Amino acid sequence: MANSGYGKRPVGDEDPHADADFAHLLPRDAEVAVFIDHLDTGHAMGHKVLAAEHPRYGQQAMRTSLNRITEAGHLRWIKEHITVEDGTMRWVTRTYWSRTRRSAEWWARFARERHGKDVTRDHQSGLARVEEQPAAVEPSAQQPAVPDAPEPEPDAPESEPESAAYRILTGLRAADPRMPLSDSDCRSLAPLADEWLSRGATPKDLIRALTEGLPPTVSNPGGLARRRLESKMPPQKREPRAKVTRAIMACATCDQDERTVEIDRGICVDCRREDEANPMSDEDIIKGFEEIAHLGTASAYFLRKKLERSTGGPVPDTFRPVPIEDRVFYHYRDNRDRIANGIPPRRWK
Repeated sequence: MANSGYGKRPVGDEDPHADADFAHLLPRDAEVAVFIDHLDTGHAMGHKVLAAEHPRYGQQAMRTSLNRITEAGHLRWIKEHITVEDGTMRWVTRTYWSRTRRSAEWWARFARERHGKDVTRDHQSGLARVEEQPAAVEPSAQQPAVPDAPEPEPDAPESEPESAAYRILTGLRAADPRMPLSDSDCRSLAPLADEWLSRGATPKDLIRALTEGLPPTVSNPGGLARRRLESKMPPQKREPRAKVTRAIMACATCDQDERTVEIDRGICVDCRREDEANPMSDEDIIKGFEEIAHLGTASAYFLRKKLERSTGGPVPDTFRPVPIEDRVFYHYRDNRDRIANGIPPRRWK
């Protein structure tokens, strides 16, 4: 999954699922499209991440399929300029997915309609690249260490992991001996302490509120802690409002946007020119597969003989960092994916 507020985002208003959703795509591209369609909202959409999770296709194949799916009208990368209420501004790149095939005009209208959208719930401080002004640091980002909870007795029954609020309360005795809270006190007060933390208070704030200005002796630490937690509760933290002030198309391959390059159906002209520079015919693809199959077998044989000559005899694969067959297979698999995507194979020694 991507960071909160990022990753796969459905455009909404889509047709119901049907067998013909991706019938217009090539078989491999249709398989990748079905795979993406079933990913959860918020899933990371980089070709490397998708290739690591897909059982059949590698990075090069995934990258090419993503480009074709983008050109077909199912996927767009859109950069949005976010202006936050506290004065900070930033660019973020959103990935929008549509099961329903959309035209280039529809996507252009969709990007224009992003202007003025309230994205407060999607805005996360510090997760986007800031270009104009440093982002405000969340108060809860700098939290001092708190004492750990006491070790349970050897014969104590196993329990669920305790919350941060519970650990803070159990460490109160170390902060001030006049506030020795019992286990039952800590458990009953933990929801109040959790509310403090959710409103932006730090553990240090919590301990200070419970220990400052104590009388010489405290007869009821639990009751005093409850009164202070309730009466000194900080105000509800309000997330600063954020809205989109500009939205522009970005290339699905290189992340360049409309400010610097022309975008055609989700792909910039530079990437499109690179992909179309060396087209391969069907005969070239068949010949390429035959060539790399021969190279794979022959190269493994000659590489083994060369290494045996340099070491004075055979060396078992267990003594090598990587077995010879694995090294050769890596190049074979890489070129197999390139040929399957219509890209000439690499020459390797």
